[in-house]
Amino acid sequence: MSDTGFSEEEEARVAEKHRFPCPACGSDLRFSADKGDLVCDHCGHVEHVSAVGREQWDGALRELDYEAALRQQFPVEEVVEFKAAHCDSCGADIEMSQLEQAKECPFCASPIVTDTGAHRQLKPQALLPFRLDEKSAHQKMSDWLGRLWFAPNGLKEYARKGRRMTGIYVPYWTYDADTRSRYSGQRGDDYYTTRTRVVDGKTRTERVRKTRWRRVTGRVARDFDDVLVLASDSLPRDYTDALEPWDLGELVPYDPSYLAGYAAEGYSVELKPGFSIARQKMDAVIATDIRRDIGGDHQRISSVDTDVSGITFKHILLPIWMAAYKFRGTSYRFVVNARTGEVKGERPWSAWKIALAVLLGIVVAGGLLYLNQAQ
Repeated sequence: MSDTGFSEEEEARVAEKHRFPCPACGSDLRFSADKGDLVCDHCGHVEHVSAVGREQWDGALRELDYEAALRQQFPVEEVVEFKAAHCDSCGADIEMSQLEQAKECPFCASPIVTDTGAHRQLKPQALLPFRLDEKSAHQKMSDWLGRLWFAPNGLKEYARKGRRMTGIYVPYWTYDADTRSRYSGQRGDDYYTTRTRVVDGKTRTERVRKTRWRRVTGRVARDFDDVLVLASDSLPRDYTDALEPWDLGELVPYDPSYLAGYAAEGYSVELKPGFSIARQKMDAVIATDIRRDIGGDHQRISSVDTDVSGITFKHILLPIWMAAYKFRGTSYRFVVNARTGEVKGERPWSAWKIALAVLLGIVVAGGLLYLNQAQ
């Protein structure tokens, strides 16, 4: 038994799990986004992913019981072991192959070194395979860079030239829940009165809007399906939220073959904290339901008491292309939805370009004011 708590046989199995040697030449296979199968870049051999297990899936994902999972009551086959490297800069846990000892973090471009031993986590149940290849994602990056205003000189060329993109599977939780909410609040209905006043010696009549408020109580119900929560803190949530929607109807059963040639991040947000984030999303939807139920022109919500039942969840992986680059000592990142091509990124600003634009605006405004006064 090693100091990681796993036997030598278990550690060997973890190390070999995501290696896919080509049966024709022995080189590593990779999953091809355009072909949808494993391909060998060395000899061109194609290995069909469908032969690995897709036919064993009936097309319906099995939800796991949330309360049972919190009590660690799930089958051993739902647990997966993997070798990972932890990035001290951004906190990402990146899955690594047997031969890798060091690499660049795809999230922040910092150097990282593999941990000793293996990690144990809940196995992903499904994933969305890559649909965009690196060339297509790189074009999305170029298009995005080309639309930047007030970017420093040289940024676009620096980011374009030689910047390889990393295809990475990012961990997510999805939550289902049934909710029943009781609320109290106020409904505001607008009405109008007429008032007369004197302005510059002239009498004017005008309508004045007022609001009549009354107390209300009621109940709303909402059944939530696949509330999506990023199970990692390595990327800003506003980034990943901007990549939605995802075509979750195209999920396929988890199979390590889809990870061939790509990085994979282990989850760092555990199941219970993830559900707290999901509850925030649910509460926002419930508040919208309550306002709709109250009706009227305005609504005030005083209190909400929500009963939540039937909580289930899934652990899934979603694909993104990512580039992290350092420009003048600062790290910048952007991500591409590897299914739809949606882009979200960070960017530096050029202070002198902004100052010049402001100065030009002042000059133009001053010129227009001078012309108006001259007429």
